[in-house]
Amino acid sequence: MSKYKEIKGFKVQTLASDTVASAIAGATWSAGGDLNTARASQGGAGTASTAALVFGGQTPGSTAVTESYNGSTWTEVNDLNDSRQLLGGTGSQTAALAAGGTSPHDASVESWNGSSWTEVTGLGTARRGNNGLFGVQTAAVFCGGYLPSGPGTGKTEVWNGSSWTETGDLNTSRWAFSSGGTTTAGIAFAGEAPNIAATEEFNGSAWTEVNDLNTGRGEVGGSGGPGSQTSILCFGGGSPPGAKNEHFDGTSWTELNDLSIARNQVTKTNISSPSALCIGGGQPGSPYNAQTEHFDTPATFTKINLGQVYFNSTANAFKVTEQPVPGGSWSSGGSLNTARAVAGASSGSDGNTSLFIISGATPNSVNVEEYDGSAFTEIANVNNAGENGMSSGNGSTVATIFTGGNPPRAALTESWDGSSWTEVADLNTGRGQAAGIGTQTAALVVGNGNTESWDGSSWTEVSDLNQTRRNNSGMGSSTLAIVAGGRTPASPAISNHVETWNGSSWTETTEINTARAEVSGSGVPYNNVIVIGGEPSKANTEFWNGSTWTEVGDMATAGSRISQNMGASANATLAFLQASPSVTTEEWNTPEANTTITVS
Repeated sequence: MSKYKEIKGFKVQTLASDTVASAIAGATWSAGGDLNTARASQGGAGTASTAALVFGGQTPGSTAVTESYNGSTWTEVNDLNDSRQLLGGTGSQTAALAAGGTSPHDASVESWNGSSWTEVTGLGTARRGNNGLFGVQTAAVFCGGYLPSGPGTGKTEVWNGSSWTETGDLNTSRWAFSSGGTTTAGIAFAGEAPNIAATEEFNGSAWTEVNDLNTGRGEVGGSGGPGSQTSILCFGGGSPPGAKNEHFDGTSWTELNDLSIARNQVTKTNISSPSALCIGGGQPGSPYNAQTEHFDTPATFTKINLGQVYFNSTANAFKVTEQPVPGGSWSSGGSLNTARAVAGASSGSDGNTSLFIISGATPNSVNVEEYDGSAFTEIANVNNAGENGMSSGNGSTVATIFTGGNPPRAALTESWDGSSWTEVADLNTGRGQAAGIGTQTAALVVGNGNTESWDGSSWTEVSDLNQTRRNNSGMGSSTLAIVAGGRTPASPAISNHVETWNGSSWTETTEINTARAEVSGSGVPYNNVIVIGGEPSKANTEFWNGSTWTEVGDMATAGSRISQNMGASANATLAFLQASPSVTTEEWNTPEANTTITVS
């Protein structure tokens, strides 16, 4: 006889811990052996968490003490020739370099052979500011630092094993930062000047800026061996000392599990991520500590997959992996090639990796630009210049229509076939400052008093909004939509009204928390949307779950007349800030997260 669960149930895997995006995302910090000499602002070397070296530092005076680590115990070995702090260190446990520092400002360089230190050719420029030295004993780079005359510098010198040669400077002068990599594939990040988030990559002769840290700060530690341009850690730092830990994957920084102990002025080693050591440093109430922490990945991990359901046996809870919109945040996006205001926008469901910005006021542009997730490229122009136009569609991957605009209030409609724009049937009523909703073959234009429906060949007037308005947002499809906010002809001029569309009529529903006009929105279907920015100069974002509105993450820059990003989801979209001609964009992303399933 069959069991009921075999007929009606489905299997759910049991896990001892939550799923994670990668092994490094599940890594944690744990206590290691203590230094014999507590210190901060020391130099470090070593290529494994079981084979590290620490030298010099502040105790509070400058020290020359060197210690070697076997993964559990620190042992004192021969001292540096010169006591110093705020120095750079790189190399392995048996072949290291120490350079620069302060006693007061130092240009001297010492080489370690596994048993003793020997002075070698000094830097061309004396400086302090630890962690700007990376590479190996015979091929290294020293960059940045604090000059005797102050403040920070971007000066970079390359070591060939016998001499130093100046090469291209960092784009952002800094000190108290960290670095990693090799002489032809290096990286520098964080620092003071103050609280730098800028990250730069080195190709052997020049530095190029890449994506910033999430949190700018100085006096950080790092894990910086070969391959650091695609995998590096930045931990601790800041004033007061912090515990924040971020990982760079070659494109962007992601926050991981924090240090167990908040501290700054910690060591950089040459250990390749995802392993790392955080050694010594300063913390509140203990400016010179001896503690070591190991960053270790789990022996096994189960990858996070959107939509998966599992039972966490440790938490005794069923969980599902989803993208909860309230967990999203804004970050800088790519810049447009042509500054403009009040433009149209259209995107695919991925929202910020396939997008059009269309026309707009520069004044009255015909330019169209396509976004690939990092950069805009100019493509074929629309036939008619205008501003306040409405776009419907799914970005560059699926066809788009662009409608209306002003001045004067236009009825023109143009259709995109993947390479060019063609004029098609006009709107019945010319207008601008409305919202476009839907696709190239099934769309709505909503606002300025009425609604029109598009079937792929012609426009038909349908039921009007209950509240006459313009500059409103619009999200959804031609049969299931929502509009929010806008400007009314009566008092109050700025609206917080929200209406939903069922394919034939509009119904008023719960109002947004903050009244606004010239507002944008994203979301498909209509019960999972966000409303963004708006006039008068709003930065806040609100999320709709089908019954209530909740405030979520603010944009970095308040703005109105934000492009209507039709087709995008509430999980990933791009906002073009355009109250006046601008090239600035911001990206909204919602990470995957494991959420406990509750029964109501």
